[in-house]
Amino acid sequence: MLLRSLIAGCRIRSTSGNLDTEISGIAYDSRRVQPGFAFIAIRGSRADANRFVPQAIANGAAAVVSGAAAAISGPAWVEVLDDREALAVVAGNFYEHPTRSLQLVGVTGTNGKTTTTYLIEGILEAAGLPASVFGTIEYRGPGFAFEAERTTPEAPDLEELYQRVAAAGWKYSVMEVSSHAIELKRVYALHFDTAVFTNLSRDHLDFHGDMRSYFLAKKKLFAGMSEGVPRKMVLNYDDPVFAELREIAPSHVISYGMQSAADVCPLSHQFGWEGTEAVFKTPLGDIGLRSRLMGTPNLYNMGAAIGVAVGLGVSSDAIRRGLESIPNVPGRFELVYGGQNFRVIVDYAHTDDALRKLLASAREITSGKVIVVFGCGGDRDRTKRPLMGEAAAHGADRIFVTSDNPRSEDPLAIIAEIEPGLKQAGGDYRVVADRREAIRAALVAASGGDTVVIAGKGHETYQIIGNRTFPFDDKAVARELLDELNPGRSN
Repeated sequence: MLLRSLIAGCRIRSTSGNLDTEISGIAYDSRRVQPGFAFIAIRGSRADANRFVPQAIANGAAAVVSGAAAAISGPAWVEVLDDREALAVVAGNFYEHPTRSLQLVGVTGTNGKTTTTYLIEGILEAAGLPASVFGTIEYRGPGFAFEAERTTPEAPDLEELYQRVAAAGWKYSVMEVSSHAIELKRVYALHFDTAVFTNLSRDHLDFHGDMRSYFLAKKKLFAGMSEGVPRKMVLNYDDPVFAELREIAPSHVISYGMQSAADVCPLSHQFGWEGTEAVFKTPLGDIGLRSRLMGTPNLYNMGAAIGVAVGLGVSSDAIRRGLESIPNVPGRFELVYGGQNFRVIVDYAHTDDALRKLLASAREITSGKVIVVFGCGGDRDRTKRPLMGEAAAHGADRIFVTSDNPRSEDPLAIIAEIEPGLKQAGGDYRVVADRREAIRAALVAASGGDTVVIAGKGHETYQIIGNRTFPFDDKAVARELLDELNPGRSN
C-alpha cells in the first residue's frame, strides 16, 4: 500500500518525503518495526513513542506518522493533528476496514458488558451464526482464542483480528467497548452495526475526571465516530441517560428494561437454586425461557441480548435456545459448589453500584444471611472506596474486608479508606487483609441457607501486589477451602 493511501482520512498538519513510498506493514511499537513498515508514534500517558523513532528507523521504518514535527532526516514523515486518531485510521486503511463487511455489535456501559456479550454470542450460535468475541476475559474467533490483556485492544490489533474474522467468512462479531477505548480512539475507525448501552454508574473517574465526562465518552459510540451512527441502538430504558441517548436517532432504538414501557422486558420471573425462569415481552412476541443465570442484573443482560437479536433478525426460537445454552459466565454471579449447604458466588463486581446490585441479587435467592468478601483495587479511583463500604453495609449481614489488587498501595491503607462507608452505614464487618484468609473466615461463618459472595476479582486468576503478579483465583481458592472445611464431601 502506498503511504498516501495509508494516511487517507487522517487530519494532517504537514508532510515531508515521498508519499508514494510503498508500505508493507504498520507498528506502534518500535521493536516490532520491520523494513518497509510505517511507524505510528503515539504519545501515551506513560511514554512518548517519538523517543523511539531512531530505533524504528534503524529497524527499517519507511515512514513515520506522528503528532510531532519531523525531528530526524530519512524516511517520509507525516505530522498529524491527533496521533491516536491517526493510528485508528491508518490501521483501518491498512487492513481494508474489515468491520464494514461484518455485523459488529459493540457493548458499552459500566456493568454487565461481559455477560451481555456471552449471551449475544450464545444466541447467534443457536441461530447458526458463528461470532467472534472480544472482551475483558478473552478474544476468540476463527482459529484464535487467547486471554485478554485489556478489555479493548489497540486499533491495529483489532483491525488485524477482524481481518482474520472476515477472511474466514464469519459475518458477526460482539465486543465489549470500554470508555478508555473510546476516549483513546482504539475503536474510532470500526464500523458498528449495533451499539448496546447497559448502564452508567461511578467508575474510572481517575481517568475521566467526572461522571459527565465518563458518560460523554460512552455516548460517542452511539453518536458515531468516523463510521457514523450505528444502524441499531439497544438502550436500557431504566437508566437515567436513556432519553439523551435515544435522542441521537430515535428510529434506531430498541429499548429494554424492567418497565413494561420498554420494547423488551420480563413479564414474569422466578429465581431458583439452579437459575431463573422468565417470560420476556419482545417485538417478536412473548419468549419463555429457563436460564442458569440468576439475579436482576442478569434479567437486564438477557433483555439487552434479546434486543440485539431482534435488531439482527434472529428468530424467537434461537433467542430462547441461545439464552438457555449459557451455563455461566466466568466470574459473573458464578456458583462454586463443594458439597456445602449454602451458596458461594464469585463475581467481578468492583464498583459501588455493581456491588449493591450483586448483593441485592444474592438477597433475592437467600433465606439466611448474606455474607460478603470484598476489597478495592490499588492505583484506581479512590473516591469509590467509602461508597463500596456503604454498599456492602447496606447489602450484607456480615462483611469481610480484604485486599483486592493493591498494586503499589498498602492494602491496609486502602481498607482504611473503605471503612468510613462501612461505619457510617453501620456495617457488621471484620478486616482480614489476607484475601485467602478472608475467604476462609467467610466460609466458616456461613451456615445452611446463607450465601457467601466473593466480589471484586471474578474471572481473574492473579493478584497484583506491588509490581509482582501472583497466582490467585477466587473460585479455585473457595473450592480448596470448601474441601478443607468439608473433608470427604464430593465436588
